[in-house]
Parts: sequence; C-alpha cells; structure tokens
Amino acid sequence: MSKPRKNDRRAARGTKRAAKQDIDPDATPSPRMKRKRYESELARLQIELVKLQDWVKRSGARIVVVFEGRDAAGKGGVIKRITERLSPRVFRVVALPTPSERERTQLYFQRYIAQMPAAGEVVLFDRSWYNRAGVERVMNFCTDEEYRAFIDNCPGFERWLIQSGIHLVKYWLSVSNSEQKRRFRARIDDPVRRWKLSPMDLEARRLWYDYSRARDAMFAATDSDESPWNLIRSDDKRRARLNCIAHLLSTLPYDDPPAQRPDLPRRAREQVYDDEASLAGRRFVEERF
Repeated sequence: MSKPRKNDRRAARGTKRAAKQDIDPDATPSPRMKRKRYESELARLQIELVKLQDWVKRSGARIVVVFEGRDAAGKGGVIKRITERLSPRVFRVVALPTPSERERTQLYFQRYIAQMPAAGEVVLFDRSWYNRAGVERVMNFCTDEEYRAFIDNCPGFERWLIQSGIHLVKYWLSVSNSEQKRRFRARIDDPVRRWKLSPMDLEARRLWYDYSRARDAMFAATDSDESPWNLIRSDDKRRARLNCIAHLLSTLPYDDPPAQRPDLPRRAREQVYDDEASLAGRRFVEERF
C-alpha cells in the first residue's frame, strides 16, 4: 500500500488539531460584518419587506416560512429582524409549545394546519412539523413507526400546501460546532440570557452528531425542487439575517407600486375644550427618568 502524500498528512494533522481544540475545520471563514454596514443593509431590506407586506395585503397571497436549525443557530434573531417593522396582523410568528395530551391523539400535522395563513397573511414558523424529524427522533419522543410515517407523508403534505396556493419557503440555519459552543457558554455566563438554555438544549449539545444524522436523513427525504431546503450559514448572525431576508424577498413575486404619501388632516375645531386640564388629578406614573 502506498504511503500517504505530504498534503494528505498535513490535512489529517489539521483535522486532528481542530477536533482536539473543538474547532470546525469547515466553519465559516468570513470576517464578522461591521455594524455600520449591517444596519445600512438591514434598513434597505426592511423597506423592501414593507413593500412585500403591501403586496401580500393587496394580492391576498398566503405565505408560510419555516425556520429550522440547531439550538442557538439564530432563528429567533432572523425572525425578529423580518417582523420588527411590519404589522403583526399580516406577519404572524408561530412557535408552538409541547403538544397537549389531546393534541398527541390528533393527526400529527393537524395542529400545524390550524396555523396556516388566510388570504393576505404570512406565517413564520419558529420550528415546525420538522420537530418529528429532529428533536423527537433524537430524543426518542416518537416511535420508529411514527418517524417513518412522517418521512413518507411530509413531501405529500407540503405538495398539498403548495397546490392549495400557499408559497412555502424552508430555511435551515447552519451553525458550526465551535460557534454553538461559544454561544452556549455566553448564555451560561450571562444571567439575563441563561433562561434560553434548557436541560434539553444541553442534552442536544451532547448529542451533536445524532442531530447531524437526523438532519441529513431529513434533507434526503424532504429536499426537492418543489419544496427545497435553503441553507444559511449563521456563524455570523448579521450576515445570516441579511442573507435570509434577501433570499426570501427574491423568492416572492411582489411588486413596487408608486408610494402614495397620505395627507395629515387638521384637527376638527368643533367642540374645542382643554383636554389636558381634564386629566388633572388622575394617576400618572411617577416620572423617574
């Protein structure tokens, strides 16, 4: 058998060093985006999101956006930047809790169907029906039969949504091993953020490779041209947020109608009275600042 080449030996040593230091050799190499550029780009994209919202209301579009990924991958941060300038009546965030005893006896997809958008609505799922392919599979919260039934039925379920006229967009936020470790440690050290870590999150950290295998099996069964998975590297949260918003906008056929600047009407002068004096003696909160 031939000896390994020098470059191969170097690569092997580099991989071993990375594993020893708990560093991903394939982690995102890009430098962190500067705040000034990030805020400028985010402001520009959020204006486009307002245009998208206007199109959704006018056209009666129905949109479902699924956000999946490991714990601390940045799903909540992306969702917040999408929705913070928009109406919650149009853009609705769904983060379902653990199913109740009654919901456990229903069809698996049933409680997700109840959250689907009506005309003129966008629903953002902060985790979704893919719980069965991830946490439920790894933590043995479902049986092998239930898992296989999900894998078999999920493509058909999503095809049905799409054929019903729903725009379905799926994102997987991909955080590296080393970055997740750093974020977990930051949460442990920060009492204001420590609540974000649950015992299950810590167990998921230990079972990193089990989740990797579950992710790979999920992609193999549910990634298609009709309903593709869109992967976003999220070690740099700022880049991840911008890349996700820009991609979402590119997938939807919204238009840019001429802006109609409303006129501010004058106050009616009929029945004028001193409406500040009428508040005298009411219980105002103490002004401490």
